[in-house]
Amino acid sequence: MNIEYHKWYSHSLTQEMAIKVYGHSGKPLLVFPAQAGTFFEFEDFGMIDAIREFIESGKVQVFTVDSIDAQSWANWIAHPADRAQRHNDYDRYIVNEVSPFIFNKNGTGKKLIATGCSMGGCHAGNFFFRHPDIFDTVIALSGLFQMTLFVGDYSDENIYLNSPIHYLPNLEDPWYLDKYRESQIIICTGQGAWEEDMMRDAQQMKSILENKQIPAWVDFWGYDVNHDWPWWRQQLPYFLGHIEL
Repeated sequence: MNIEYHKWYSHSLTQEMAIKVYGHSGKPLLVFPAQAGTFFEFEDFGMIDAIREFIESGKVQVFTVDSIDAQSWANWIAHPADRAQRHNDYDRYIVNEVSPFIFNKNGTGKKLIATGCSMGGCHAGNFFFRHPDIFDTVIALSGLFQMTLFVGDYSDENIYLNSPIHYLPNLEDPWYLDKYRESQIIICTGQGAWEEDMMRDAQQMKSILENKQIPAWVDFWGYDVNHDWPWWRQQLPYFLGHIEL
């Protein structure tokens, strides 16, 4: 398997950020780490091995990035407005720096798959819905789709625009809606330990997408399926095997 490590100074974030590449070709898959995770987390928790057949066969090329959650949503000592603003810096980093790097490195011309587990699933969903010009597929595993768990009752425009459960019901722009309807949307959660909030958000997203006539596969796994890596290692290859790559 081809594996590459890259690092550069991000002008969007004013700090160095790392990215790792797995595979030689295929549809580009961008992985967002779990809360405050790093670019090597996906490999460390066995997720690369879990999807190795897709990588080595050239079906997907995987790109794993660092998070800055400890500076944004999970920066508990900062005001929620400042956390949201810092996340917007991360949004610019992904859109203006990471995405062009991926498109240039990958060379297939295909749009990206967004994926991640837990907080990574939250990011995957939000980036997909905010940027359907970059992403045409999302596999969000055990992710939230609103920021209330992090910011409580506080809200402003930046928080609203990073909470799909809040902005999607009011979205009427056909440019976005048409792109969603042409995309592959997968939202998955277990029904076991530590999945209660994710089940609630998944059910809300199911209703919102149905009301907008946006096709989506919202999948609720069993009551024994917990919010943990052993299940995500089963879920990601399962869903990759059921989508068009």
